[in-house]
Amino acid sequence: MAELLIDFITSLDGYGAAEGWPGLWGMGGPEYFAWLEKQSEAHYTVLMGANTYRLIAGLVNAGEPGTEELVRLPKIVFSCSLSAPLAWPNTRLVSGDAVDAVRAMKADGAKMRTLGSVSLCRSLLKAGLVDRFRVVVFPVINGVTGQDRIYDGYPDVRLDLVNSRTFDGRLQLLEYVPTVLDGPPGSMGAAP
Repeated sequence: MAELLIDFITSLDGYGAAEGWPGLWGMGGPEYFAWLEKQSEAHYTVLMGANTYRLIAGLVNAGEPGTEELVRLPKIVFSCSLSAPLAWPNTRLVSGDAVDAVRAMKADGAKMRTLGSVSLCRSLLKAGLVDRFRVVVFPVINGVTGQDRIYDGYPDVRLDLVNSRTFDGRLQLLEYVPTVLDGPPGSMGAAP
């Protein structure tokens, strides 16, 4: 069955990274890393935009631990600024409309998940293509050093919790089924 999963890591205040902080805010622990290795979605096709591809390619080239598996996975990069062939194996470049391409892949039964790519995820969510929305919240607030605000520009979305978990006594996994709303709940025209 086709599925699209948006998958984010964030600070409590909704940032995807912070200047001067290490990856995963220096808080990735053994339970979290074990879960990452065992996810059933680990073999889904990974979707990303050009900025995320460039960032992750830099980590891969630097030998960042945990990036080896990503290189092996099937990946699709949506970009008008990159040129084929891309350096990573198992990577396809799509320069057309991402929403149309993902809609067609879902119709063909594809199982996909995103990696970073805030604007790509926003477009896919607005188009109603997202089946699950998962976030791992790291217990930090990056009010001064935060970068990559994740939810700016997103539509209003109701999230129905379907799974939650705590890793290493501090990281919170929250998994939802999203429903894009036409307005605030209870207003005329808002989706149920």
